[in-house]
Amino acid sequence: MKFSFSSEQEEFRTSLRRFLAERSPTKEVRRLMAGDAGFERDAWKKLNAELGLTAVRIPEAYGGQGFGFGELGIVLEEMGRALLCAPYFSTTVLATGSILNAGKEAEKQMLLPGIAAGDTVATLAWVEDPAHWDAEATAVTATAAGKGYTLDGFKSYVIDGHTADLIVVLARAPGSTGSTGLSLFTVKGDAKGLTRKPLKTMDETRKLARLDFKGVEATLLGEAGAAAAPFARTMTEAAVCLANETAGVAERLREDALAYAQMRMQFGRPIASFQSMKHKQADMLVDVELAKSAAYYAAAALDEGDNDVEAVASLAKAATSEAALQTAIHAIQVHGGIGFTWDNDTHLWFKRAKSSEIMLGDAHHHRELMMQRWAA
Repeated sequence: MKFSFSSEQEEFRTSLRRFLAERSPTKEVRRLMAGDAGFERDAWKKLNAELGLTAVRIPEAYGGQGFGFGELGIVLEEMGRALLCAPYFSTTVLATGSILNAGKEAEKQMLLPGIAAGDTVATLAWVEDPAHWDAEATAVTATAAGKGYTLDGFKSYVIDGHTADLIVVLARAPGSTGSTGLSLFTVKGDAKGLTRKPLKTMDETRKLARLDFKGVEATLLGEAGAAAAPFARTMTEAAVCLANETAGVAERLREDALAYAQMRMQFGRPIASFQSMKHKQADMLVDVELAKSAAYYAAAALDEGDNDVEAVASLAKAATSEAALQTAIHAIQVHGGIGFTWDNDTHLWFKRAKSSEIMLGDAHHHRELMMQRWAA
């Protein structure tokens, strides 16, 4: 397994960072997060037309670029660093992963080209109240109706659920329990009987929604009753991708805190020269570098089909979540009284760090999963 990026990957990172710095300054982030949608369709299409980012992990046979999780991790890390307001994680990680892992060949041929081209915004709906991140708590029922199915129930905390054109839904056959009877379905965003309500969230840069299904027509994705394994694989991939994105958030917080400490003068010299500040900056650097290493290793494990990839994914998710939140706390302290004011940008990354800590399960949850998986 490689432990460094190739020159091509580094060049890709450099060009992407430059592009996002121009397209996603904090002024633009604040403007977009204030809207209900959280992004603009024209800008989203232009982003994908110029860089083809939604096509990165999609195989060439379906209109994609055929790269691996190493390259996808770079994209997500840079997006976390820039705090890009766009339905990228929901579309490229959650929905695309579900289709690739569960879909039949004809379904992939039908659904993936639109995502690869940036024409289709998609998401995955699986969480219900209270927020359980596994599949066993699924209560939405799928009832056979003619040649298709109808869905009844609700999903909550659906990323970009109120703006998605295509929604992949995890549901179960009536009367089934646990991991049995689970299936994945595709639903159009404007389907009859589907009600979509945006939720108020702490992190306004990542929009969430509640979806209510009342006899909503749905199309089966993959095999009926066989969604448990593809869904688990998708969650493993999502944990790795979120870890890489969170590493970018942590790195941005650390760099901003250091830049402020070097600029802020006290007693005639920069506060960065104080011993206590040097210790804090060193702690932040160690935390962030270790978190990045865990995220990179997990992405490489996915690409190489490592047997321990599930445990490694949980390790990366736990490590980056804690590192980002602790770095955010340090960054607020370094900035002093202005650190959590609305006019200071630090709180934007602080809130993303906190929301990402909880998403897909917190560090305690993933450490438990990690131990269970390695014990098995």
